[in-house]
Parts: sequence; C-alpha cells; structure tokens
Amino acid sequence: MLGRGHTPWPITVLAALGLLAIVAPLVALLLRVDWVEFPSVLLSSDVLAALGLSFGTALVATAVCIVLGVPLGIAIARARPRAANVTRALVLVPLLMPPLVGGLALLSLLGRNGLLGSLLGALGITLPFTTPAVVIAQVFVALPFLVVSVEQAVRAVDPRLEPVARTLGASRQGVLWRVTLPIIRPAIVAGATMSFSRSLAEFGATALFAGNVEGVTRTMPLAIYSVFNGATGGPEQAYALAVILVASAVAVLIAVRGWRVNGL
Repeated sequence: MLGRGHTPWPITVLAALGLLAIVAPLVALLLRVDWVEFPSVLLSSDVLAALGLSFGTALVATAVCIVLGVPLGIAIARARPRAANVTRALVLVPLLMPPLVGGLALLSLLGRNGLLGSLLGALGITLPFTTPAVVIAQVFVALPFLVVSVEQAVRAVDPRLEPVARTLGASRQGVLWRVTLPIIRPAIVAGATMSFSRSLAEFGATALFAGNVEGVTRTMPLAIYSVFNGATGGPEQAYALAVILVASAVAVLIAVRGWRVNGL
C-alpha cells in the first residue's frame, strides 16, 4: 500500500498542471493591476457601495439558505430512495443550468407578468430590479451547496445515535436539536461558506432578474462588468475591482476556516 509520500509521478505532474490552471490566471490578474491607483479605486464611493451591497445581500441570502437548506437536506437524507433521488435532482438543477437561464426562470415566476409576479403586482409589490431581487437570485443559485453539504453529513451520521437518544427519553425535536444538528454543524458551516461565496460571485441571474442599478442592485460582479465594458471607468479599473472581490472572498474563507479550527 502506497504511503502519503509515494504519489506516482503521472499523478504529481497532472496535479501540478491542475494547480497551474487555477493559479496562473490569478497571477496574471495581479500583474495587470495598477497598484499605484489601487488605493483610490478601493476607496471610491462606487466601489464601497457595490462591495457593501454584495456583502449585505450575500449575508442575507446565506441566512435564507441556512433556514431553508438545512431542513431540505435533512429531509432528502431521510426520504425513500426514489423520492430522495428526484428531490436531489431538482435541487441540483440551478448548478447545472447557465445563470442567465436562472434569471429567466425567476422573471417567469416573479416578473411583472410572471406566474406570481402579476399577483404580487396587484398587491403593490414589485420585485424585479430591486435589492430583494438580488437576494432571491443569490438564494436560487447558492441554496444547492448548503443542501448537498447537509444531506451528505446527515447520511454519514451513525444511525444508532438517534434511536439511543430516543430510548433515553429525548423527543424527536430534542434529538434533532441536541444530537443531529450539533453533529452536522461543521457541514452546515461549510455549506454556508460555499453558499456565501457563490452569492458573492453571482452575476448572470442577478443581471437578468435584478438589473444593474447603481446603489440598488449593482453588486461587485456587475460593477466589474460595467467598468470593463466602459460604462464607467475602463478595463484597468476592472482588474482592480476583480482583485478586490477575490481578496474579499479569500478573506472570508480564511476567517471561517480559522473559526472552525478554533471553535468547532
């Protein structure tokens, strides 16, 4: 049996190429940034507004994903195989479709002439091209990450634990809160982190369903798109914005990882 230090050389070469495929574009991005102008770009009001909107909506979307995704992941893990397979396939659809198609689907449901949008309009509620629309788009694309993480964790739990807890007098809700959820907490944190990162980077569904209104729906990805296409600024500023977004996402991942190591 091979030890950790005896990886076959073809695997090592392919692994190095795989890592290079990820690192090389990031290095090229860093080299394109005008670091002299970078502080002024970072502190500009437009960038701070887009960054604040991105983080704010991503946090709200992540909270919604936790509230909806944890029960859904548990339900799938405990469902009959056929029902679980069908439900899991439906949950994974947003990961498989192009984000723009997701935006069209949201418009079909919640747009002014959508399935529910017309009813909401009669009540004076309009969702497209508003900040809540950004959150809805982010939830749509990010929820599967949390659901899959929770489902896998629940399936890995020792099936004997819950019956033992029940024999000791715990109710079904007590078993859930005192046994199941504490055990799968690392998976919830991991899934929430992935959902937050996906929400932070969401572009396609947001652009189509929420639009690109400065200060209202213009998140960092949309700001980068606008700047790169010359609507405001230019390509050089777009590189700086991209670095800011990447650095923000990496900082969040490092912070969450450190919290997990120290607190979980």
